[in-house]
Amino acid sequence: MNVPLFRSEEAATLVAEVTGSVLLPGDAAYEAETAAFNMTVAHRPAVVIAAATAADVRVAVRFAAAHGLPAAVLSTGHQPLTPADGAVLITMREMNTVTVDPAARVARVEAGARWGDVVAAAVPHGLAPLNGSTPVVGVAGYVLGGGHSPMLGRTYGWAADHVHALDLVTPDGRLRRVTAETEPDLFWAVRGGKSNFGAVTALEFALFPVASTYAGGLFFDGEHTAAVVHAWRRTTIDAPDELNTSLALLRLPALPSVPEPLRGRLVVHVRVSHAGDAAEGARLLAPLRAAAPVIMDTVEVLPYARYAEVHQDPTEPMAYDERSTLLTELTAEAVEVIVRHAGPASGFAGMFLELRHLGGALAREPEQPNAVCARDALYTLVGAAVGAPEQTRAPIAQLDALITDLDKWQTGHKFLNFMTAADETEEAYTPETYARLRAI
Repeated sequence: MNVPLFRSEEAATLVAEVTGSVLLPGDAAYEAETAAFNMTVAHRPAVVIAAATAADVRVAVRFAAAHGLPAAVLSTGHQPLTPADGAVLITMREMNTVTVDPAARVARVEAGARWGDVVAAAVPHGLAPLNGSTPVVGVAGYVLGGGHSPMLGRTYGWAADHVHALDLVTPDGRLRRVTAETEPDLFWAVRGGKSNFGAVTALEFALFPVASTYAGGLFFDGEHTAAVVHAWRRTTIDAPDELNTSLALLRLPALPSVPEPLRGRLVVHVRVSHAGDAAEGARLLAPLRAAAPVIMDTVEVLPYARYAEVHQDPTEPMAYDERSTLLTELTAEAVEVIVRHAGPASGFAGMFLELRHLGGALAREPEQPNAVCARDALYTLVGAAVGAPEQTRAPIAQLDALITDLDKWQTGHKFLNFMTAADETEEAYTPETYARLRAI
């Protein structure tokens, strides 16, 4: 795509109006500011506005409209999405202030903040947000896409369910305070509709009285994949809302950074966060601990500040592609399909395959309805392959084949935050919800 070149006077006008930085192709900081966590996506915008204030975002949106260009927003860039080539790219990394009202149990978070920032601000007050599994994921995109917390989601619901207000710059360049009272249609749509309605500059959402959970991981050798996955499936049936678990098949590299017992082998990793009594959590996990010999058991009463130890997700940028689906149930037959496609004898070449248990509070409608459409799913399945496109082609084909063979257990939809450029947006929604989003 041909990238528009702006005259020096146009760029100078922007520089005069913006508190943050204005970057054009060729500028020294352009590459760093456009870089995404997922390195398969290389953005080549016509201009970058590294916003420092909500006013900067208004300038950027109005500039895009005046020049007939699309406007795009980048925080961390974990999803493998369409590059923002030729666009006005708005980055908000400098807008990362987090304030906590401990009495009201509410956080106000600027759109450039990451989950590590929010947890650090909340835990001194004995509070926790509905954060993701890693501290380096951006808050705004996560929440607006629904936001499933593998730590507390089954206990309290989707992160989008607990948003009280948003500050949003709409395509007309207006900064709006969006609540159920002030902008009911936008408030419904943005919570689950992600960034299609404007650029969010700040969010206000609930925090929860959680200082610690009975949390960590159970690691098993890959040869026991079938036994462990079947045991995990049984554990999730009728599990209380306090029990949040996921299971991942990991093919870990033989690197010094990987713990020696897990290095260079297929490992089954059960991730656990029980937001209740530790003894009850141990009772619920007993069948899993007995399913096969445990290589490592790190489950303990974990201060919430250490939540990232549960999933141990990578924190350094890398290139990867993903595939995902939502499941209505996980039967014994479905488990056998998964083991056949991704177990020890499968030849699966992807880095990981994860099953997350949904249900609980995630299945219930919130007090203020929103556009999140994954409430009928009991599990989500997501797989990833690391490397350049030529390296991920084969494992992605294997993931596509697995998802095809799981067809009869699928909801027919996908979780928005796990979708890629290969997916169609409407796959995240029911026809009725999608039609309403389009109308808004």
